[in-house]
Amino acid sequence: METHGRRRTQDERDAVTVEIGYALCSAAFAAAVLFGAVAGPAYLFGLTGGVRSALVGAGMVLAVVVFAVRVVSVLVRFARGGQPSQPGRTSPDS
Repeated sequence: METHGRRRTQDERDAVTVEIGYALCSAAFAAAVLFGAVAGPAYLFGLTGGVRSALVGAGMVLAVVVFAVRVVSVLVRFARGGQPSQPGRTSPDS
């Protein structure tokens, strides 16, 4: 497991593990909320037939898309180093 010709330190490996866990958990939460918002009325109002199938299907598709987009965006941001090294500071001279 090498990066740019050197091995990663334990701290770097831990940071990657934590970031992956955060990406998966936050994506699962966002997908669940979106599914509930789209498909929830079908269950709440006792809808049947095509309307219920359409809402549940749309909720599933949107939830999968949101999950994938959230995971990718969090991991890409982490790989680029998009987080400040000192919380609360946005630039080195602040």
